[in-house]
Amino acid sequence: MAGLNKVTVDDISVKGKKVLVRVDFNVPLKDGVITNDNRITAALPTINKLTENGAKVVLCSHLGKPKNGPEDKFSLAPAAARLAELVSAKVTFAKDDTVVGENAKKAVAEMADGDIVVLENTRFRGAEETKNGEAFAKELADLVDDEVFVMDAFGSAHRAHASTAGVTKFVKETAVGYLMQKEINYLGNAVEDPVRPFVAILGGAKVADKLNVISNLIEKCDTLIIGGGMAYTFLKAQGKEVGTSLVDDTKLDYCKEMIEKAAAAGKKLLLPVDTKVAAEFPNPIDAEIAVENVDAIPADKMGLDIGEKTAALYAEAVKSAKTVVWNGPMGVFENPVLAKGTIAVAQALADTDATTIIGGGDSAAAVIQLGFADKMSHISTGGGASLEYLEGKVLPGIDVIADK
Repeated sequence: MAGLNKVTVDDISVKGKKVLVRVDFNVPLKDGVITNDNRITAALPTINKLTENGAKVVLCSHLGKPKNGPEDKFSLAPAAARLAELVSAKVTFAKDDTVVGENAKKAVAEMADGDIVVLENTRFRGAEETKNGEAFAKELADLVDDEVFVMDAFGSAHRAHASTAGVTKFVKETAVGYLMQKEINYLGNAVEDPVRPFVAILGGAKVADKLNVISNLIEKCDTLIIGGGMAYTFLKAQGKEVGTSLVDDTKLDYCKEMIEKAAAAGKKLLLPVDTKVAAEFPNPIDAEIAVENVDAIPADKMGLDIGEKTAALYAEAVKSAKTVVWNGPMGVFENPVLAKGTIAVAQALADTDATTIIGGGDSAAAVIQLGFADKMSHISTGGGASLEYLEGKVLPGIDVIADK
């Protein structure tokens, strides 16, 4: 899986052809304004390559999870407007509640080589999109005369939707874009052929979300570091008192099994040695919080972030690493007092010479918010997709693309 043996945008000739590109423009919006355009800028290398080579580029994406059909608050209009500011090509937004309606067909018919048309939110088609409906997939392909489909939405590659997988049945040529290549080269090489020592850091709230990732990474890495809410299930599995901390009692046996698996394989499994504890979430938000050793968590308190000793232990483990993958924060990083563990890990990664890969989701948001983005080798654009990739799963949105 390390190498990506798929046709890429560099392998195809697109001049004068219509090219449907599945991008990930699922950007955060507040009152109709984009608050973070990273996903749009991440798609620019592929979009610019295609327009500069004379393709007529039709972009499709989902945004959010509209439950009640088309709604203005889930429209891709703001994303299309932002794209128009970032490229020199002409950008037209096709406002169609059916995605492939009269406006879309007219906009595509009027395109010149090098132009861009952005379609409306693919999830406005509801289950036709999310259940990989054949009719919708065919409409998307027909819009570009069944010519070329480029998959560049890593964040959606783990879902077999009409716009990520189904459409490939109806087009003559398929390829992956530059963002997909970059994601898979970093994540694939990290897991399958890492420069060692290889350290994996997993955080976040629930063990259940990362069952297979934990098991797979114990096999692949040299050191596995556990933080965040899921650490307390591991600590309880060791027989420790964890108070009112977040614990998944149904996963205690699994955690014991993973601790034994790591020991049997000669791998280091690092768990917190101290933790910030409180009876409830801090009020006021910046109230001081006590730090306790994990052997002394009071029965009426919960752990909310790793303590200073743990942060130092984890930073030390990262120092000698050559490859580091990190997915999930160390504590409730939205709170300034409880962000210190996550900041310490981000700082440790920023200070290392290792290849550092941030596996999307909350850890990506934390690294960007904390100002460490430019210090990381790669920040994944896909939370769920990067997790499934770290599990060793084949992603449907990659699988359907033609092999070289």
